[in-house]
Amino acid sequence: MRLRSLFTTAALGLALAMPVVAAPQAAAVPQTTVPQTTAAAPPGCDATDAEIYAEPPATVRGNPGDPLACRPVKLTNIPGDVPMQAWKVRYVSTDVKGARNVVTGTVAVPDAPWTGDGSRPTVAFNPGTLGSGLQCAFSKQLAGQYVDMYEGGNLQLFLKAGHAVAATDGVGYLNGQVHTYMIGANAGHALLDVVRASRRIPGGTLTADGDVGISGYSEGGAASLWGAQLAASYAPELNVVGAAAGGVPGDLKVTAKALNGSLFAGFLADALVGLNAAYPEMPFTELMNDKGEQAIADVKTHCLFGTLAVFLGARIENFSTDGLSLEQLYAVKGPGGVTWGEIVDRQRLGVGIGTPSSDAKYKIDFPVFQYRGWFEEIIPHETEDATRQRYCDAGINTTWKNNYPTEHLSTDWGAAGDVTNFLDDRFAGKPAEGNC
Repeated sequence: MRLRSLFTTAALGLALAMPVVAAPQAAAVPQTTVPQTTAAAPPGCDATDAEIYAEPPATVRGNPGDPLACRPVKLTNIPGDVPMQAWKVRYVSTDVKGARNVVTGTVAVPDAPWTGDGSRPTVAFNPGTLGSGLQCAFSKQLAGQYVDMYEGGNLQLFLKAGHAVAATDGVGYLNGQVHTYMIGANAGHALLDVVRASRRIPGGTLTADGDVGISGYSEGGAASLWGAQLAASYAPELNVVGAAAGGVPGDLKVTAKALNGSLFAGFLADALVGLNAAYPEMPFTELMNDKGEQAIADVKTHCLFGTLAVFLGARIENFSTDGLSLEQLYAVKGPGGVTWGEIVDRQRLGVGIGTPSSDAKYKIDFPVFQYRGWFEEIIPHETEDATRQRYCDAGINTTWKNNYPTEHLSTDWGAAGDVTNFLDDRFAGKPAEGNC
């Protein structure tokens, strides 16, 4: 049996013992603990919260990264005394099928002047798994509207270092939607486009020439590498100088096999419903039995710990009328004969990557930092190690660290200082040696 930290065990116990409910903002994190300045909304940046998260129109107009709405906000779930200006943003992006979509996120800029060379840099940040309920959106949790998140301290480090933060919620947190959990192109596009949006906020101070670093852990780690892989082709005007990605589920089939029937089967449930949200034309809901229909409803309404509690030890075979295993689900065909297995394989990281001088589909010309905890118990070591090896084999400048004395969740915090330093060095123009 893999070692499991006391923190993880305690967190799961808490999830089982208590229902996850929205906490009142003032009671959760008093706003007075974060002395931020919130200027009057500039013209064009005075949207209501309802307008930020409104169901998108049938036809989305605009270019990727165009802000559609914004509003100043206090980020009460970022700890410490970091004076800043912050906004919720609603912006245009591109989905996995190439169509325009609408995504939400958060932009935060420290009040302290940037003292490094050039313009202030921006960290494009994708949070780790928060769950698929609409209330779980990272932008809502940062603002104290719901409390089930754990990465406010990570953002604090970036802001204290003088970096701006552009954090995407990811696709699927608008009214009437479902989060497309672990869909690579959706995640990568949304992450790059929130940086574009951050520079177009009315009254904002970020400029187009600022360097960009990419960061994320777990679900966010996969998004970070997808952002890195797509940057050159999708957002060539962004000067991406480095990417950090930890706890990466690089191969979803390897990860799903380990999660099925485990304490962490809730992540698998999120992924299956997320795949259906991104590919609604594929057979899915019609395969479900009554328990499967309830499972879909549970995924759509719970956040992280609630989902883990509901699906504790669950096996995929129990949710379909024919008792389909993962392998049997992968063989199910949709329009044109494409199978679920082929769609899942499209999300595999490190495939088709190369240096700028190669003929690779995804060209990466900046250093990458990948990491995991020594006691990782959720994402199989073999897929994290294999993703790093594919980057090394492709000639990507890769730094690898796998000796944090931590399990999955605590590695996110344990590595936060290294991540901040890695990106700060890239912003300073320092070379990365790599250790492939």
